[in-house]
Amino acid sequence: MAEKRKDIVVWFEIPAANFERAVGFYEKLVGYSLMRENMGAQAAVFKHDQEIVSGCVMEKPGHKGMEGVMIYLNCNGFLDDAVARVEKAGGKLCSPIVELPGDMGRFIHIEDTEGNRVGLHAVV
Repeated sequence: MAEKRKDIVVWFEIPAANFERAVGFYEKLVGYSLMRENMGAQAAVFKHDQEIVSGCVMEKPGHKGMEGVMIYLNCNGFLDDAVARVEKAGGKLCSPIVELPGDMGRFIHIEDTEGNRVGLHAVV
């Protein structure tokens, strides 16, 4: 029997009205190619191993998500580089970088090419 996951979040999907545009945006943002899959709809999965939470960009025509649940992508070691690529990749910066107290790191909110609000976070 497989060990049960202990993470409260196990998967996320970023909706994309224009799948190719959205995948291109996130590939530029994170600096690597997403793995394309068919999961009943087109999907492009972020790198992960079986021990951590991951997710994908999922084709969802007509969907736009600036309200509701927001996810944060791990940008440890490359937050400044990712922020510099947001507008070049077609997204928008929605906040300044916020420094969190103690060793909690820092984050910024962005809007992707599909109108989704996403957080970028880094501890280092």
